[in-house]
Amino acid sequence: MLYYLFEYIESNFQIAGASLFQYLSFRSAITFITALLISAIFGKKIINFLAEKQIGENIRMLDLPDEELKKGTPTMGGLIIILSTVIPILLFSDFKNSYVIILLVSMLWLGLIGFIDDYIKVFKKNKAGLKSSFKIAGQVILGLYIGFNVYFNPDIKIKLSSDTLIHSEQIDNLDSSGNLKTTIPFFKNNELDYEQIFDIKPDNYNWVFYVLIITFIIVSVSNGANLTDGLDGLAAGSSAIIIFTLAIFSWISGNII
Repeated sequence: MLYYLFEYIESNFQIAGASLFQYLSFRSAITFITALLISAIFGKKIINFLAEKQIGENIRMLDLPDEELKKGTPTMGGLIIILSTVIPILLFSDFKNSYVIILLVSMLWLGLIGFIDDYIKVFKKNKAGLKSSFKIAGQVILGLYIGFNVYFNPDIKIKLSSDTLIHSEQIDNLDSSGNLKTTIPFFKNNELDYEQIFDIKPDNYNWVFYVLIITFIIVSVSNGANLTDGLDGLAAGSSAIIIFTLAIFSWISGNII
């Protein structure tokens, strides 16, 4: 919202400083600060409210030392993470960027699944929460949504390096929508082409495997944090590491280095 407001101010009134919102580094910094302030100001209040309403987690009895101390830890604390993420995105993001929309949909969709799971545990007194089949189904739906977007959306491109005639390297958006290439983490100038792996005729159906692979990745990553979330069922620690890493990748992907 503020991004478009300052874009309008800059284009119509040329007020000094308004153009800062066009710089990714500035928006990244102010987004981080805003998220930190939201979590610091409202986080404690939300936790106290949950504790006051006795909205707590029933711990898993694993015969571990001091596990009783974790009993009653407030649950539904994911609201803090969602608010700290969604509000800065709404304020400072460029919604013409398809990745922003995918991020918002993913955050809200998975947040909804988590909310329903906690609601069943706390208010329906069902320790198992939402059935695993429903959780997986929800994650698969999200994976299919992301897979179709990545493949068919013309605004999503893979940046590849190429050698020019004077043997200097340039980086450009060489691939448009419908390409089956993806980048390989930690390896420079290397891409994995799923079309070569799944050499099926006619080639028009190769995208099916691409979408299924993305769906598998989304489901796997979605459950990865849950499997390392600790004794009390909270994922704040592992989520902080994940979010910090994704923040670095997001900043890098928005710049040509």
